[in-house]
Amino acid sequence: MTEKWSFASIIRAMLVCLALSPATDAQVAGGTVSGTVTDPSGGAVPNAQVTVLNQATGVARNLVANESGFYSAPNLLPGPYQITASASGYATTVEKLEVKVGAETVINFQLKVGEVTEKVEVTAEALAIDQASSTLSAAVEGKTIRELPLNGRDWTQLATLEPGVHTIDTQTVNSLGNTGRVNRGWGTQLTVGGARPQQNNYRLDGISINDYSGGGPGNTLGALLGVEAIQEYSVVSANPSGEYGKTSGGVFNAVTRSGTNALHGSAYEFHRNSALDARNFFDGPELPPFRRHQFGVSAGGPVRKDRTFIFGNYEGLREALSITTLNTVPSLAARAGRLTAGTVTVNPKVVPFLSLFPLPNVRETGDTGIASVIQKNVSTENF
Repeated sequence: MTEKWSFASIIRAMLVCLALSPATDAQVAGGTVSGTVTDPSGGAVPNAQVTVLNQATGVARNLVANESGFYSAPNLLPGPYQITASASGYATTVEKLEVKVGAETVINFQLKVGEVTEKVEVTAEALAIDQASSTLSAAVEGKTIRELPLNGRDWTQLATLEPGVHTIDTQTVNSLGNTGRVNRGWGTQLTVGGARPQQNNYRLDGISINDYSGGGPGNTLGALLGVEAIQEYSVVSANPSGEYGKTSGGVFNAVTRSGTNALHGSAYEFHRNSALDARNFFDGPELPPFRRHQFGVSAGGPVRKDRTFIFGNYEGLREALSITTLNTVPSLAARAGRLTAGTVTVNPKVVPFLSLFPLPNVRETGDTGIASVIQKNVSTENF
């Protein structure tokens, strides 16, 4: 018996499964704000009302402090927040702060006696010492990611701005003919605290995006596109907490952008060619042609204010890269059978295969010579 499923019936079945599935604790992808609510004497204020408001989206998370006055709001999108604490018989206290991806911020409230309608506003300042975690991490903000000039616009390269993170210099050059890079992966090779590149964990919205080799993600050009879609990311260089896992090196924890109550967008075009490039040591008198175009658009805004938002990004990459390579080939004398060990007759069946080798145009030594050949690699990617 064959049963046909319509698209609508499949969607309904998925929604039912999601509704019936038990709640599970997911890995932390955003930032966390926690703390305690106390009275003027330092005693806990149980059941205090705590509201965490994202000022960019207007989305609020309502919490109730436990019997010890403790509250916690995990997985907050990076951005500006307003946190309000209130309880019967106390004045409402408001604090504003900037939440960073992967950061655990402690905001303690000490309520003053008064009416709930009274409001006390405090601006929270970042502490020099993290009170919530022993993890060593630093955040790279979205403005930095999108506006700093990056070769290929690979956002993972900005991790080298943090202490203890370094690019492995001997593995930074990518070549489509380099089989070693195929084995190691095409992404940027980064070492964090001396660990191997394959020991790092790259996470996007809490999901690991390491490539097939366990290394950093990237295309055949060695770059990871999508800069305009990244809100913020942090680099955990030491003592990662338990929710990260799967790594003995560094943790790259990125969060994608989302729409806000304000409509924002961008259109971009980056162009690079060989006109201003330096001559490679192996290049001839003329530079091999090179053209790269990176272009795209991004936009985000509200579908329903304070409730539903949308964001999209498209990025295109078109590259034609010519590279000068030196190859060892048969010398002109060897092609004719005049070898250093003596003259031989060239089998006519071998002659067609000799045409596969370019003629030596750099130098000849004995039976071999060096040929300088320009190879052109054309790449197209849509992200």
